[in-house]
Amino acid sequence: MSDRLASVALMPDRRVPTRRDAAVFNAKAMLLRAQRAARDAAPSTATRRHCTGDDLSDAPIRATIVSPLWTATGGVKDHALTAGKVQNLRAALRGIDGVVIGAGEILSFWRQIGRPTQRRGFVAGRELREGCMIATIGGGLCQLSNALYEAALDAGLEVVERHQHTRVVPGSRAAEGRDATVFWNYLDLRLRSEAPFRVEARLTADDLELTIRGYPVAHAEAEPDFFAGLSAHDCLSCGQVTCHRHNPDSEAATVPTLWLVDAPSPEFIAYARAQTGADDPLFLPTRRFGAARAWPQRGDETSADIVALHRSAMLRLTRGPRAAVLLAADARLAAAYARRLRPEHNRLVIAQNLLPHLWRLGALQGRRFDVLCDSLPMAALHTTLDAALARHPDSTTLGDFRADAAIVAAESKALDAAQRLITAHRAVADCFEATRVTLLAWIVPPPMSARRGSNAILFAGPAVARKGAHAMREAMRGLDMTLLVARTAEEASDFWQGSPVRILASNEQPEALAGVVLPAIVEHRPTLALRALAAGLPVIATAACGLPPQPGLSLIEADDSAALRAALIGLLANNPAPKVTNSPES
Repeated sequence: MSDRLASVALMPDRRVPTRRDAAVFNAKAMLLRAQRAARDAAPSTATRRHCTGDDLSDAPIRATIVSPLWTATGGVKDHALTAGKVQNLRAALRGIDGVVIGAGEILSFWRQIGRPTQRRGFVAGRELREGCMIATIGGGLCQLSNALYEAALDAGLEVVERHQHTRVVPGSRAAEGRDATVFWNYLDLRLRSEAPFRVEARLTADDLELTIRGYPVAHAEAEPDFFAGLSAHDCLSCGQVTCHRHNPDSEAATVPTLWLVDAPSPEFIAYARAQTGADDPLFLPTRRFGAARAWPQRGDETSADIVALHRSAMLRLTRGPRAAVLLAADARLAAAYARRLRPEHNRLVIAQNLLPHLWRLGALQGRRFDVLCDSLPMAALHTTLDAALARHPDSTTLGDFRADAAIVAAESKALDAAQRLITAHRAVADCFEATRVTLLAWIVPPPMSARRGSNAILFAGPAVARKGAHAMREAMRGLDMTLLVARTAEEASDFWQGSPVRILASNEQPEALAGVVLPAIVEHRPTLALRALAAGLPVIATAACGLPPQPGLSLIEADDSAALRAALIGLLANNPAPKVTNSPES
């Protein structure tokens, strides 16, 4: 039996389906699957699975199709099946997005997607069977085959095999004849072209977007087969109470927001307390130890204790720069979270450090998400550090770590797709469109205990190049002051040679300060500056510190030693017991 005849043979009549009908359908399907498998095993008719790659990624767009993901507004069961369809599309895109098909080769839908099973990440979604929309594993993949077929028509590809739906599916293109039903494995969609072509597919929060790229060839226009058949019934709403599949949907759906978090900040904790609902689930590293315990407790919590313990151990054992260790740990935590995501988790709030890894895993496709941003985007961070390294090529810390280009690109794409960017850091907020940013107020920490006085100035961070150590060393030459520096990360051991610098002892708290300085090139958490401002001490900082203008704060440009020197002279001149020397050299 041909595939087209198989499709017609399985077309249901108009009476209510029975269990006997379902048994007959399944028996026929098994025979047809075996027949197709035998035919595909023959060398003359076999198709191959094509690989993804970068070929033709810059080729002209021959067709683009956009179709909505969420077309129904039913109750709990309706929402669950639609979310299941989105999950099935998410799983299927792993086999179709970025695939490149050579000239004259055949693209087979099922060869690319593979059998939709639970083990491979497919779940229950709607499928058209025996004239009814029912819940089956892998249901909803026809939205992808419809889009691929419609794009193939617009792109002028040769349609080697295609089957029309036996009923009109609500929201589909069946009535216009621009649809293609698929059913593992005997109802397939197969395409071919005289020139190579590339398929790109992705899910946004609202739509499935499918694009075919390639260089055009002469072709005959394909005519769609207009369909004037019956409409499909939906088991959730058809009203056929005598049907064995009757499963009405009545309760209205509520959609909670899932929080995928890591280390907290006081600002994000306050935001979570204000924004989380009683039913919002929480994914966090662990409740057993570490800073993550500060997140507000929820009734529905999931932790990744083993991953958190492994990260803690690796950080304790690491000597030197820890950025690469943290990046690898973020990837493991993101993977642990992704494995626990369910189809109904379609609204998310995500910690920024997990974002690129979740994006690369495909876990964010078809979902709405906000991002808790506590640092510059990696692309902006790399640009800033590279420029600083060019100015200070002798630095031992400016070039010690860069994330892989794939990670940087993934974060950029994910940030572009995010609904909202949530941050207290002004410099981070400035990286995005103001309409997409939720700007939080800094939570004021306990004030420093130091009083105003003396000529000592505290360097509010590790004395390394990214915190402005080079500008500080140049600006303080000849000034009657002492720079207090914590014994943490540093540049070369002789970096401060000849400068009036005193290294603070462990846990030493200065009793009196003229002020605090943080001339940072990069600073994501200006805690000491906030504590100084809370204590009424003057602070010199750069815009890179993310602080808003306020009394007591002098803002200067990063790596501007002249501006920093002028600010230091002003700070010392206004000190209760100032002593200033303006000689240019020490």
